[in-house]
Amino acid sequence: MRQPSPECVQSRVFVVIPTYNEGRVLASTIRGLLPFGYSIVVVDDGSADDAAAVLKHLPVHYLRHPVNLGQGAALQTGMDYALAQGAEYIVHFDADGQHPAEGIAGLLEPIRGGACDVAVGSRFLDPENVKLIPRGRRILLRGAVVVSGILTNLWLSDAHNGFRALSRAAAQSIRLRENGFAHATEFLDEVRRAKLRLREVPAAVRYTDYSQGKGQPAWNSVNILIDVLLRKVF
Repeated sequence: MRQPSPECVQSRVFVVIPTYNEGRVLASTIRGLLPFGYSIVVVDDGSADDAAAVLKHLPVHYLRHPVNLGQGAALQTGMDYALAQGAEYIVHFDADGQHPAEGIAGLLEPIRGGACDVAVGSRFLDPENVKLIPRGRRILLRGAVVVSGILTNLWLSDAHNGFRALSRAAAQSIRLRENGFAHATEFLDEVRRAKLRLREVPAAVRYTDYSQGKGQPAWNSVNILIDVLLRKVF
């Protein structure tokens, strides 16, 4: 772990960014966040590229897993660290830059106003945002809503959106044990188990050639479903 410089402790809003071999776009994603003054926690999940060098001159809290554990594990590491640093709010943010930094304020608004404990972004609440989703991805995401709803009894419009915000109390109540991508369903399971109030907030996703090229293939959703079912059984 690299000790943060004083200027990176700017806010009690901590943006947690898990990264794995995202050196090509990571610095650009960080720079997009800097004007908003959030505290940024980058969790390098055993990347083969030199993420530390990419971030060397940027004001972030840098943590590293010595081996690749998975996105769920990286998020839990980042949340634990943010809570230890006194975070009042924690935001999950993808390293590939597909989430607009300006959307964080809207995601936090219902939590700060006391309307909910957890807010998650949805690509399907605004018709204009729906138009931005590639057709194949749209079908896959609709299917994920049904599977996630059956497994968690939380019926959302966009079940696998990684853009999330939590109050401090909510983050303390959630423990992600599913290291891989199945953590998205486990996250909702934890929200339900802890009886946390959840609200969806309209949020656009910027699909670039890079983000689509690295995205999960459709068949991987079967593996995720198997992981979730095994966790529920055992």
